[in-house]
Amino acid sequence: MIGLLKKTGRLRVKPAYWFIVLLPAITMLFPSCSGSNSEKKYRIGFAQCTGTENWKQATLEGMRRELSFHPGTELIYRSANDNSDLQVKQIRELIAQNIDILLVSPNEATPLTAVVEEAYNSGIPVVIIDRKISSDLYTSFVGINNFELGKMAGNYVAHLFHDTTNIIEVIGLKGSTPSTDRRLGFEEGIRINPAIRIKTRLYGDWLKDPAKEEFLKIRDRLSPTDVVFAQNDLMALGAFEVYKQLGMEKSVRFFGVDGLPGPGGGIQLVSDKILQATFLNPTGGEEAIDVAFRILGKQPFNRENILPSVVIDSTNVRIMKLQTDRIDNQQKDIEKQYDLLQEQQRIYRNQRNLLYAAIGGLVLAVVLGSIAFHSLRNNRKINRRLESQNQEILLQQTQLLEMTEKAKEASTAKFNFFTNISHEFKTPLTLILGPLEDALSIPKLHFMVKNDLQLIHRNVMRLLRLINQLMDFRKIEENKMRLAASRNNLGEFVTEIASSFQTLARKKSISFNIVNKARGLEAWFDVNMLDKVLFNLLSNAFKFTHDGGSIEVTVDREPDGKTAIIIVEDSGVGMTHEEAEHAFEPFFQGNRSAINSTGLGLSLSKELISLHQGDIILSTEKWKGTKFTIRLPLGNTHLKSGEIVEEQPSNTAYEDLRIYTTDIEPVVREEETAVRNGKEHSLLLIEDNEDLRTFLKGRLGNAYEMHEAGDAATGLALAYDIVPDLIIADIILPGQDGLHLTETLKQDIRSSHIPIILLTAKGSMEDQIKGIRLKADAFIVKPFNLEYLEETINNLLNNRSILREHYTSELPTVSRSNSSTKIDRKFINEFIAIVENNLSNEEFSVDDICREIRVSRVQLYRKVKALIGYNVNDYILTVRLQKAKFLLAKEDLSIAEIAFKVGFSSQAYFSTVFKSKFALTPSDYRERKKGG
Repeated sequence: MIGLLKKTGRLRVKPAYWFIVLLPAITMLFPSCSGSNSEKKYRIGFAQCTGTENWKQATLEGMRRELSFHPGTELIYRSANDNSDLQVKQIRELIAQNIDILLVSPNEATPLTAVVEEAYNSGIPVVIIDRKISSDLYTSFVGINNFELGKMAGNYVAHLFHDTTNIIEVIGLKGSTPSTDRRLGFEEGIRINPAIRIKTRLYGDWLKDPAKEEFLKIRDRLSPTDVVFAQNDLMALGAFEVYKQLGMEKSVRFFGVDGLPGPGGGIQLVSDKILQATFLNPTGGEEAIDVAFRILGKQPFNRENILPSVVIDSTNVRIMKLQTDRIDNQQKDIEKQYDLLQEQQRIYRNQRNLLYAAIGGLVLAVVLGSIAFHSLRNNRKINRRLESQNQEILLQQTQLLEMTEKAKEASTAKFNFFTNISHEFKTPLTLILGPLEDALSIPKLHFMVKNDLQLIHRNVMRLLRLINQLMDFRKIEENKMRLAASRNNLGEFVTEIASSFQTLARKKSISFNIVNKARGLEAWFDVNMLDKVLFNLLSNAFKFTHDGGSIEVTVDREPDGKTAIIIVEDSGVGMTHEEAEHAFEPFFQGNRSAINSTGLGLSLSKELISLHQGDIILSTEKWKGTKFTIRLPLGNTHLKSGEIVEEQPSNTAYEDLRIYTTDIEPVVREEETAVRNGKEHSLLLIEDNEDLRTFLKGRLGNAYEMHEAGDAATGLALAYDIVPDLIIADIILPGQDGLHLTETLKQDIRSSHIPIILLTAKGSMEDQIKGIRLKADAFIVKPFNLEYLEETINNLLNNRSILREHYTSELPTVSRSNSSTKIDRKFINEFIAIVENNLSNEEFSVDDICREIRVSRVQLYRKVKALIGYNVNDYILTVRLQKAKFLLAKEDLSIAEIAFKVGFSSQAYFSTVFKSKFALTPSDYRERKKGG
């Protein structure tokens, strides 16, 4: 205990601390005082959405029966009443309540997939009940095979009838997975009896009243009907009530699915001879809880738990009723015994707490008696220890000062080297600039050569401006920037500088006004510093103001007559609040990096104005323009004697003008006048640097149809709109970066097939790995070889062509082909499934596919064309004709019946299309196949 006190590092020890220290020992002496039971208690979340109220109640009762064997477990139940959005919200609430396992009965697969994956990825085991999600990210599935259930019902009906039998099939919810699987299974089951025919199909939405409404709509066509098969018992009961209302119930046999116990359940309906039979569809409540406890207890379990079914008819309905009644009685007995056990545990806890209170009081008395003996001695030891620690801190502080001094020396050496290198850069830049300008003056330059030389010239001037700014910034950091202020006419000086931008304003159609409200205003300032500030502010204004905007420069004095002000205001893109807060920090760019910004201009301007004992104020609002206000004190009393010069230094404004305006001049490129032919492939170039975009567009435009965007948002919109054959994107982009753009495009079913090449100045292996993980198809580091880029584009487009041929090599079975991505494979599978499920629907159209897959017509046509090389309508027609060939060769159906089965309303039209496709009439094709 004394050792523990030493580690606290306190001068005084509170008495309560002794009790905390001894509490573990008390717990060891009396293990039961912790209050924990041997069996761990769990919190189970259950989000239910599907099924009728009887079905939901039966599922919940089954869970509670199984939970009675696990006392203390908490079941948190949420019901969304067939509302997918509400169910997603309820699942998020359950996740937030720290549940140990999540049970989900999804209403719809796709809307629930994301939130179930979120729970699974956060470490919560997930058990899916009744129907699956559109993903494999779950722990276990409990439910029935709806196809096999439908097939069992079909077989039963097929064996029950031998004469010609007309069936009306009542389907649950149109488009839902259980409805589709049960319908296909039922068709498969009755196929063994050729005398059975499905007369019509109705949709009852799993409920009795909608089913009754559908039957009443066709009351005149109900006869003759021999069998009504409904996909659940409620819809079968609705059909029975309609037939009974019409006096026709005795001539029809009714079949349902679910076989729920209790009043109104399928078992009761069979017992009352309303239903001929029902087919048990286990709710899975007990099985789900059993699987959940196996998972929580780290015991072996099956990931796929397919529940068995059974036919309930007059031969076994009495036994089934007796069994369900017995289970209900046993459950009531268990609940009574559980309540009695809870009461006994409450009494036990109360008595135990009284005993612990007595023991705690005794131990506390012993502890308090020990405090007086130990506290004085331990306080002395702690004081000695603190004194030793103080000495160590003083020593470390001295060492830290020495290290700081060394680091400062190293930093100074580094900056000196950097300054010298910056000076050295100017010589080769001058040697580049001179011959370059001479070459540009040659009148007969080829237009492509002239364009490239102008590109080089702009970037040389940009580099020269950056070097000048870095050298000035370094001088300010070393306090070597000295003010040389002279007396000058401020209005004339500002007008002269601003007038240099008039030509640029005309080229960009910008309204540019210079307003001098204080004529004759004289001020003391360093002309070579103030012109840098004005050039920085004006060049920024022209950079961030779109063509047709406005810029105004105003010179005035404040009402007190002691301060001159210069205002530069534009109608440009403005800044966000966060950007404005950091605008004057060195190297800060924010989202303004889209327009070749170094992040030094505003910081340097503020420092230069500070040398004049003035300040610069920024006011801005995003998309509403920017306003800079320079405030300079009048007179020279605020200046030191060494900062005043009598002679006015020479003004270098016109040399500065070239450096500040070259890279914001509108780019005028000469183009070939010849008309180019249409291109086979289209490329989308997403790059914030206009010069690089123009360069690549000029180089690749001869071979490809080029589209361009300067930021990720525009590029994303263009990708969805034009669906290009390939995308080239920079990683560093305004707004979203290229990596996020790649992830978005590859996860969207509309664009997942498009190859993406990422360009970046970041050449680290970590960045490259991250790009490849996000499914980028290629990663090219700047500066890059143009030929290498061209070959990469060719390879990716060729590979896409090979993949398309792979999809279409066996057209009817394309859905089983491998795809380059999981999303593409999912899209193809869904597309083929929709087409195959609607072959007999003569009203089936492209709009139906768009609604199912949730894409526009344009996106569907381009996606299908890109992946399998077929027009959507051509594909549907080809699959229908392939199915017709199969039926002609394998089935003894008439030509008219086959035409109906493959979606042709007219036998004559079917024969015409078939002959135009295969050069044979359907009859000739059948005879050839049978003769062969």
